[in-house]
Amino acid sequence: MAWFAFLMVMLLGAVPIGFALVATGLGYLQVTGRVDALIAAQRVATGIDSFALMAIPFFLLAAELMNRTGITDRIFHFANCLLGRVAGGLGYVNVLASMMFASMSGSAVADAAGLGRIEIRAMTQAGYDRPFAAAITAASTVIAPIIPPSISLVIYGVTAGASIGALFIAGLLPGILLGLALMVVVYIFARRRGYRAEKPASARETLCAAADAFLPLMTPVIIVGGIWTGVFTPTEAGAFAVLYALLLGLVVYRSIGIGDLFQVLYESALSSANILFIIAVSALISWLLTVEQVPLRLAATIIDWSPHPIVFLLLLNGILLVLGCFMASAPIIIMLTPIVLPSAVAMGIDPVHLGVVMVLNLMIGLITPPIGLCLFAVSEVAGISPFALVRALLPFFVPLFFVLLLITFVPWTVLVLPKLLGFMG
Repeated sequence: MAWFAFLMVMLLGAVPIGFALVATGLGYLQVTGRVDALIAAQRVATGIDSFALMAIPFFLLAAELMNRTGITDRIFHFANCLLGRVAGGLGYVNVLASMMFASMSGSAVADAAGLGRIEIRAMTQAGYDRPFAAAITAASTVIAPIIPPSISLVIYGVTAGASIGALFIAGLLPGILLGLALMVVVYIFARRRGYRAEKPASARETLCAAADAFLPLMTPVIIVGGIWTGVFTPTEAGAFAVLYALLLGLVVYRSIGIGDLFQVLYESALSSANILFIIAVSALISWLLTVEQVPLRLAATIIDWSPHPIVFLLLLNGILLVLGCFMASAPIIIMLTPIVLPSAVAMGIDPVHLGVVMVLNLMIGLITPPIGLCLFAVSEVAGISPFALVRALLPFFVPLFFVLLLITFVPWTVLVLPKLLGFMG
């Protein structure tokens, strides 16, 4: 297991994850005498040789287009008309808007960078503490990769060979539960700090806001409905989301021009290349694990330690929460799924249930120091230090962990919708 120690040293040394994985895989080939460039090239190429992975650049591009076309402003305004009238209303609006945007983008970082800027500005102008506004914004970004579409669930589905459609539908109820749980914390703080309500929106203003947000809000209906009815696959749904966002931005709202598309394509290409490069080179590590029979040995060890599925899932939660604090979610999913999936299946744990539990664990890691991507993205947007944001975030970890334990102990919360809608037997 010297290769694993080498990988951890490189990651702790702030070496980019993709390059650390490449160095570990090639170093293993060199030390073991399996110096074959063809093997390395084949493993990397097969790592992204999957039609389903095309959903990742599509959904990233759709999210970038929605941020640039002003769709996020329309969503926030509509959510404010619905919930702004109650005490602490902008806190609820923050969560609801994130849930709406989550159903379009599938990316927590896109939520933090795009919608987060609007949410924090509105809350601070209304008199909310900036750390509190930033904390609820960061906590609500966790919802984005749970409510479909979800880039992380696509990666898990490809790695585990699970139905991506079933995974998407399985994330709906946990995502809604996350939003409701976060709203409970907002309610408590609103009562304690006396956050006022916004001026109630008139019926006319609410209807206008609903009409303005109607077409963007049709995106999740089209995506989920299309997958459910079999009109298109999750990958094709990503392509449709891009076309739909282009139609809204170029034709309906005319908020972007042809010249803006080059910057949009450039930004989404960078994000896609980063994720897909990690996935490709992670195939080398997966092959290394297989050669050393790590999955088989670890599966046997885990079963010996945790003969009961609940104990197994609790151990897995602990491992994922720690790893999520130090690494991005994509390589963790790719490397750990082949290891833990055989043990989970042997214990009767459904792969779809396992996938949602794994992804929620790792999404909590996105707002947890020391390397939480959303933690730093929101702190930059809010103009506060990461340490101040972490202090303000502490109460919001309670509802996040509550929902995590709920879906861990009660698989029904994850599996009921896929079964009702015919995605599972």
